[in-house]
Amino acid sequence: QVQLVESGGGLVQAGGSLRLSCAASGSIFSINGMGWYRQAPGKERELVATSSGSTRYAGSVKGRFTIFRDNAKNTVYLQMNSLKPEDTAVYYCKAVVQRTVESGSYEYWGQGTQVTVSS
Repeated sequence: QVQLVESGGGLVQAGGSLRLSCAASGSIFSINGMGWYRQAPGKERELVATSSGSTRYAGSVKGRFTIFRDNAKNTVYLQMNSLKPEDTAVYYCKAVVQRTVESGSYEYWGQGTQVTVSS
């Protein structure tokens, strides 16, 4: 199995910063991509940023958030600066993992971490 464990969420004032981390562990041959998504109350889950060779950001976070990976640790980070109240959501980590050299790639999700930005 593959487990994703997120950390780093919390309460911060508008304009502040937080760094989220997500570590993948378990039966992993390779990780083909990692990313962050978020879901605010009453809204659908949306892409925040992904990293799979190249990086991709939602327009609403471009220039404020940075995604980066430590491949040796199977960990992805999300540095969030200039946070706004509308960034308040549960943030989820996703990894696309190939478990063995012969298997296909499958998506795995973390349990989510709450980020609350006060005005």
